[in-house]
Amino acid sequence: MDTGLQDLGVLVTGGAGGIGAAICRAFADEGAVVAVHFHTSAGPAEALASELGGVAVGADLRREEDADGLVPAVVGLLGRLDVCVANAGAYPAADVPVWDLPLDRWEATLAANLTATFLTARAFLKHASTTGRGSLVLVASTAGGFGEAGHADYAAAKGAIMTGLLLSLKNEAARIGDGVRVNAVAPGWVATPRRVAAGLDPAHVERATATMALKKLAAPGDVAAQVVALASDRISGHLSGQVITVAGGMEGRIVP
Repeated sequence: MDTGLQDLGVLVTGGAGGIGAAICRAFADEGAVVAVHFHTSAGPAEALASELGGVAVGADLRREEDADGLVPAVVGLLGRLDVCVANAGAYPAADVPVWDLPLDRWEATLAANLTATFLTARAFLKHASTTGRGSLVLVASTAGGFGEAGHADYAAAKGAIMTGLLLSLKNEAARIGDGVRVNAVAPGWVATPRRVAAGLDPAHVERATATMALKKLAAPGDVAAQVVALASDRISGHLSGQVITVAGGMEGRIVP
């Protein structure tokens, strides 16, 4: 199917990571011109942008001035911006129950995930308000729907993205016009290159897939395909405010 993304300008935040890189490649495969955003991963982002014929752009999306400047910078480099994928985020590795969770980690996790997504969305929709069109795709997580013990900060940030923020943005985008849509994907467990390189513990995979109909972890390309579908006006032109869960039919989490 022709997605209609040929020659469109696409910004993917966190584009150098495992899922982000797959999203960038999926858009490039559709003929889009991709801006690969990075914060600290300049080398991988520049290599990916060179591979795809796109551009790499750095910004700390926790900082208002950086986030506000990213979209105009991308428009200047690409000549247009039609799609934005708010993928950038950070998962704190340590398992910490909420009664031991330091305030500084809570605030850092919300800044890296929720605040960064808000600032990205604000900048893109400000641009869309001048063009009258655009597709914004937020990247949430099944943690936001089912919770995640030991990571209440991450689950709270992703939950806010896929409910209150998403539903408010889709209604506000409608004030611009019918050509502006906002949707989200919520990945579950994904076998990213980094996770695979570290080694997948069979017991962990069995536990992670216990409530999934499909007993396997997602590949980054599984998430990327749904992002592209949501971004495409030809495929999803009458979808806004929707969350597509990419988790093999997950129905919940096993509580230890």
